[in-house]
Amino acid sequence: MSDATRHSAPRTSLYTLSPLTKRRNATEKRFKVYGLIAISIGILALLVLLTSIFSNGRSAFMQTYVTLDVLLPAEKLDKNGNRDIEEMKAVSTFGYAPLITNALISRLDEIGFATDLKKKEIGAIVSKEAAAQLRNFVLANPDSLDTTVTFEFLAGGRIDGYMKGRVDHESAALDNKVSPEQLDIVDALIETGSLEKRFNWAFLTAPDASGQRPEAAGLGVAFLGSLYMMVVVLFLALPVGVAASIYLEEFSKQSRLTDIIEVNISNLAAVPSIVYGILGLAIFINFAGLPQSAPIVGGLVLTLMTLPTIIISTRASLKSVPPSIRDAALGVGASKMQTVFHHVLPLAAPGILTGTIIGLAQALGETAPLLLIGMVAFVREYPAGPPEGFFDPASALPVQVYNWTQRADPAFVERASGAIIVLLIFLILMNAVAVLLRRRFERRW
Repeated sequence: MSDATRHSAPRTSLYTLSPLTKRRNATEKRFKVYGLIAISIGILALLVLLTSIFSNGRSAFMQTYVTLDVLLPAEKLDKNGNRDIEEMKAVSTFGYAPLITNALISRLDEIGFATDLKKKEIGAIVSKEAAAQLRNFVLANPDSLDTTVTFEFLAGGRIDGYMKGRVDHESAALDNKVSPEQLDIVDALIETGSLEKRFNWAFLTAPDASGQRPEAAGLGVAFLGSLYMMVVVLFLALPVGVAASIYLEEFSKQSRLTDIIEVNISNLAAVPSIVYGILGLAIFINFAGLPQSAPIVGGLVLTLMTLPTIIISTRASLKSVPPSIRDAALGVGASKMQTVFHHVLPLAAPGILTGTIIGLAQALGETAPLLLIGMVAFVREYPAGPPEGFFDPASALPVQVYNWTQRADPAFVERASGAIIVLLIFLILMNAVAVLLRRRFERRW
């Protein structure tokens, strides 16, 4: 080869990028930018959602209370003077409401506030729940008759809205449930310390209330209903799901039947949740005759829905255990059963627990199947303790959110957002427990 031919080829350097390399690097940079944009949009949407929920729902954890000194005349509440509870029950809440109105009027006279409002309009400042609260106190303490007792009553829904900024004097002039004159009374009570806003524990413990008393509505029954359902799901889905996974992964032989079972389990995990509600309605209520709106039925439906998730996650955990551990156990004389339960299952436990908790968290947030089995009904009474409570009517947290969003009073929108916050906190805690369990029990090999 001549020198001319040898020197005709262009010389290149490792430090000099070719056009092809430049195009490839530019493509990689574009993909990085696309990924960052997608993540930013997702984070922004999440922040907007959380901001909307917390801005609307944080006021649900605060409530307005009116402090009044109420005279309990025996001639009105116990006309026979026998202090017999059964006779005193004949006086309904309508007989107690005027006592609260008189106490409020007396309080206004004490602070020197004059008003032309009628007694009914003055009494509307206090919640309709107050009469029931006063009646329950008198029936529990009959010796309090003919004495003056200090009570803290819930303020009405519009008054509470005024304290939280939803209602003002201009909107009150257009509202038939509150007037500017009533808000003037509220301002006077605030100045004297008779009316104040503070943390509302009753929102977490009280039962639901009617559409006329949004200020008294709480999550107590829904919380117990969700708790009972999670207990049913845990004690049914976990053992059944883990046992099925162990059999399919460790003991069953590969055949057409096992292939069909595996395909159907994967398909069941993708079935819409409302289908499980239809199945529960047909089997557990119409065929088995179990009561509607009962935690046992909700728990059974959610168990069917959660089983595929637990089975899939458990099988994945069992597959992650190296085959060498099985071979070593079998090599030293362990049986197949001993190998699985003494070596494989403990090593797969973190993944199994994580999948179970995630399945429970998913079941906790389900609404559609519970609507079909009647858990959307208005439930005022708390369910009894287990096991009777599993068959008593109850609600659930996501269903309670749905129920409140269907009501007309704007105060229920605040309650619904507050319930969503409670539900999100539970879901975050359950996922945090799953992460902690995985880190605590995870073993390296």
